[in-house]
This record gives sequence, structure tokens and C-alpha cells, in this order.
Amino acid sequence: MKFSLLTIALRNIKRKPFRTAVLVTAIALLVSILVFGTSFLYSVKSAMERASNRLGADVLVVPTGARSFADEVLLETKIKVFYMDRSILDRVREVEGVSRVTYQTYLTTILGLCCDIPPTTVVVFNQETDFVVNAWLNESFGRKLEKGEVIIGNEAFENLGLLDVGRSLLFGVEFNIAGVLQKTGTGFDNAIFMNDENIDDVISRGKAGVKRGDISLVFVKVKPGYDPYTVSRNIEGAILEVDTVERSSMGKRIISTFKDVSSVFLITIILASVLSAFLAWTVFSAIVNERSREVAIMKAIGAKGSHIMMMFILEVMIIGAVGSLLGIEIGTFLSLKLSKIFGLLKDISISLSPVEQFRIGLLGFLAGTGICIIGALSPIIRMKRLDPYAAIKEA
Repeated sequence: MKFSLLTIALRNIKRKPFRTAVLVTAIALLVSILVFGTSFLYSVKSAMERASNRLGADVLVVPTGARSFADEVLLETKIKVFYMDRSILDRVREVEGVSRVTYQTYLTTILGLCCDIPPTTVVVFNQETDFVVNAWLNESFGRKLEKGEVIIGNEAFENLGLLDVGRSLLFGVEFNIAGVLQKTGTGFDNAIFMNDENIDDVISRGKAGVKRGDISLVFVKVKPGYDPYTVSRNIEGAILEVDTVERSSMGKRIISTFKDVSSVFLITIILASVLSAFLAWTVFSAIVNERSREVAIMKAIGAKGSHIMMMFILEVMIIGAVGSLLGIEIGTFLSLKLSKIFGLLKDISISLSPVEQFRIGLLGFLAGTGICIIGALSPIIRMKRLDPYAAIKEA
């Protein structure tokens, strides 16, 4: 007798649509949690790594008490201003192990008081010594900024609604908006950049809240062979007015929080997996009991145990695949649309590449289908071993 196992499997799935829908929904919920949680955690980890790697500095020097502000400005999108005297720059250069230094000064725009744009961070940097922003300028702009020019971060350009580059008022000074930076994956995506040649004009208008000689943060490159942690400690020991942050330590507050979130997420996934596997076992145990006579007849007319087993496995795989695909869609939607409602995430520039999204989706698909198969395996094996004559007689 010739028959299609796939055709029979599909027909059997349609027999009990409500029961099938319940199992598909359970798998979909499991996979959606897995995809959303993995996307959520992986995107934050990737954002931390990208931001840290793109800064180009081994050590950051900030005023005492402003260590957490460095994370908020560089990794998140929060608007913070903090200052120290520019003389700190020369003192940092003198510390053993320091190779290069540059600085940035952060200003905050205030709509209606100084500017014609909503509140955002303005980053003032020195193009002659800079080894952070210049790399981004070369990628996006191809040249240095002239006096009177500013360039806007990728997300700031979108958020501020600046549809065309042109002129804008900042701190009472008119600037030409020269262009838009490519996405960097750091808090700088939400900033406006200007060369420090403009700082005197800005200060003279008295609307920026900064004094001559003020800087916010010093970036330090360490000489080859020196340990950034040791150099960092040496800087703090030599200059009592500052705190330091090693690049490897950036984002520790966020990362430590997400370790706890990861643990909760893992426990949730384990419990949901056990529940889904148990539900698959329950559903297919009922199916086996209902169809024992049907299977016995199939075996009596020549169907092998492997055929029976393959037929049921196809049913499980189809249900698991449909539930997994649905869960991938839901989980991906949640990760893209709802992550910004979390206070901890809304200020972080996070995103996943299509390849990363595919990998997470594949993980969800394999997990959902695999758990469904594991849960149904015991009843299926029992059906394979069924004695056809005893089953027909009992029926």
C-alpha cells in the first residue's frame, strides 16, 4: 500500500483543531520569550562592546564623583554636564604609562534659552589631539570641521527633525550644520559635535553655563606594554581631583543589572520549557490512546513501526515548527517595539544586525521544535511498540 506520511500527518493534525491550537500557542509563547529575552540581552551586550571598542581610549578621566556620568554620556543618551579644570590635562600627560591624551567638553542645549532645537548634548572636542571623534568624521564626512560648523549624531538628526542640513542657533551663536555622523552605537549618536575653536564665541554669549578652561572628560591612550588598570590607578593616585574608568570597566552598572535579568530569564525559560514539554506529552498521550486501533490496523496491513513513528514525529515537527515560527514573529516584534519602554534600555543605543536576528530566530526554532519532540517522544515510542492484534481486540 502506497501512502504519504506527510499527508496523513497533516490530516491527523486537523482532526482536533482546538487541541492543536493549544499546543501551537504554548510553543509560540515559549519561543517568543526565548527570542525576546535573547534579543534583549544580546543587543545590550553588543551595544556595550561596540561602544567600548569605538571609544579608542584605554582610560577615561572624569571629575571626582562623576564616574557614573561617563557611562551615562558615552554609553547611554542621558544629558549630563560635569566640569574640571583644563590643567588636569597636563598633569595626566605626566603620569607614567600615558601615551596620548585628548579631551571633550559637554554642553547642554535648552530650548528657548539658548537654542532653536530641543535639549541635547553638545560635544566640544579638539581636532588636533582627538583620536575618538576624528575617526567618525573621516568615515562620515571626509574632512575636519571648520570654525562655525557642527556635525550631528545619527539619532540626534532623526530626533531633532532636521530634515535638511543648514544653519541652526546654538547658545546664541549661529552654526552651519555640515552633516550627519554614521551610526556609532554609542551615546554620541544623540549628540551635536563642534570644534573647540568655537568655544570662546559660545562662552562670550553666556548661555552655555561653562567657563573658559573647563573640560568634562579626558581620554587616555596607554603606552604599549602598560596595563590600563595600573595606569588608571596611578592617575587617581597622582591627581586627587579625578576618578578614572578603564575601558573594560565601562557599563559595569548596566552589565551587572543584566546578569540578574539573565538569571531570571534563564529560570523563566527552563520553567516554560518544562511546561511545554509536559503539555506535548499530555497531548500526544491522548492522541496515542485515541488512535491505537487506527495504528493497529495500519500495522496489521503491513505498516512498519518506523512508519508509525515517523508519521507521529512529522505531526510533532509540524506543530513545533508552526508554533516556533509564530513565536519568532512575536518575540522579534517585542524586541524591536517594546524594548524602549524599559527605563534601563531607553537611553541605550541598541540594535541587532539581520545576521544576529537570524541566529536568534534559528535558536528559537530549534528550541521550540526540539522541546515539542522531546515531550511527545515517550507516547510515540509506546505507539511504535503497540501489539496490533491486542489493540484491535481491546477496541
